[in-house]
Amino acid sequence: MKDVMKSARARAAVRLALDEDLASALDEVSSPWCDATSLALVDPGVKATGEIYAKGAGCIVAGATVARAVLKAVDPKIQVKVLKPDGSAVKPREPILVFKGLARSILAAERTALNFMQRMCATATLTRKFVDATRRWGTLILDTRKTTPGLRVFEKYAVLCGGGTNHRMGMYDRVLMKDNHRRLWRGGDPDELDQAVVAARKVFPKLAVEVEVETLRECASALKAKPEWIMLDNMSCEDMRKCVRMCRGISKTEASGGITLDRAKEVAATGVTAISLGCLTHSAGSVDLSLEWKAV
Repeated sequence: MKDVMKSARARAAVRLALDEDLASALDEVSSPWCDATSLALVDPGVKATGEIYAKGAGCIVAGATVARAVLKAVDPKIQVKVLKPDGSAVKPREPILVFKGLARSILAAERTALNFMQRMCATATLTRKFVDATRRWGTLILDTRKTTPGLRVFEKYAVLCGGGTNHRMGMYDRVLMKDNHRRLWRGGDPDELDQAVVAARKVFPKLAVEVEVETLRECASALKAKPEWIMLDNMSCEDMRKCVRMCRGISKTEASGGITLDRAKEVAATGVTAISLGCLTHSAGSVDLSLEWKAV
């Protein structure tokens, strides 16, 4: 699993987040960051050792490398050691990473580091629950583009930390014909979806093509052109099974449409290749994390 901080987008997002919280407001401050409270009350020479941990049970770590990058961006001299790498399960109060440096620098970085991690850990933890629920069938758990603007690189990385699989990163790396596209294709004729696949491949021959279908009729139409993926949107499990049989050996199948954790096993049992879930990134919430001093 590649370190998310190798991404230029991730590095830019970290800088933007720090600027949002610490934009210098005082001309006399030599540091590029301004934490007014610490500058007023904490001696500049005080050093401290701290750690970040999850308060509750069942947390899957995501964003430890991001927290390290935040700390280092504020002060390159802060020493950071990741104890539980991204993708690890941790117990309550089990240290995820420890760090040592100037107390002012750590305080300045604290909230931004925790903000990234608490949301990323929540996404990873929810993803792991779906992965565990469907493991018996080997079903891929996919994310979607329902992400926080500007933070997609972190949220999709968190899905990987939870054992999930990234769907397309954006609209540029796969052709995905959804219902609105179909309605604009020759009036949405359900018997001509294969021609839409052919047309898409002429323009983007190197991209995988996926077609969203809502009925068996639409599935049969799209299959004539053998797209790489068929998305089965808001179908009953009975219809999913029929489509899986139709697609076997031709196209991979993706179940989509408000699938809950309670229903995930039933959907996976239909034999679909994957289940895509917007909730992984738009409804995961936050994990309760804390930064505490070990020594001052």
